Amino acid sequence: NIQNEFGVCGWILTILSYILIFFTLPISACLCIKVVQEYERAVIFRLGRLMPGGAKGPGIFFIVPCIDTYRKVDLRVLSFEVPPQEILSKDSVTVAVDAVVYFRISNATISVTNVEDAARSTKLLAQTTLRNILGTKTLAEMLSDREAISLQMQSTLDEATEPWGVKVERVEVKDVRLPIQLQRAMASEAEAAREARAKVCSSLYSHI
Repeated sequence: NIQNEFGVCGWILTILSYILIFFTLPISACLCIKVVQEYERAVIFRLGRLMPGGAKGPGIFFIVPCIDTYRKVDLRVLSFEVPPQEILSKDSVTVAVDAVVYFRISNATISVTNVEDAARSTKLLAQTTLRNILGTKTLAEMLSDREAISLQMQSTLDEATEPWGVKVERVEVKDVRLPIQLQRAMASEAEAAREARAKVCSSLYSHI
């Protein structure tokens, strides 16, 4: 049985490693003792297999050199900027929209075992989520309902990243940039509206 043979080999390597540690004390202690900060956790693998008991920390933990490897995971809230995305709105207007996403690792073990790079994967997913959500909105909705769009994006991202051990805390849509031609057209329209109101007011005063 291949699995049993691997288990026997694993036990032999583990015993040999402990013997080596014993005969090389206290030098080996420097290699065995590790420390993680209050905001960190360590996910330990022995011979490529996840060690039981979950992530270690904060404080001191021990590894067996040669057969153990570990990865530190930062549990603090992190942020990244979603670069400007060219988006076609529901009413066929092309706009450039960027955002900021705040997230943290909620489960250190899952974030290491279920996804290669949790932060990078979350960033890529945020870009596609931003495009997908804003593609269903009109230009007027993008300009007036940023808070609602941010909440919708946060909820969608949070649900999608849960299997990665990631918790999306907040999303902020920073800027909605319009094409230059549309900006000029809107400025001209606003100026025309102001002139029309001024003429109405002037006409009313002239009749008083």
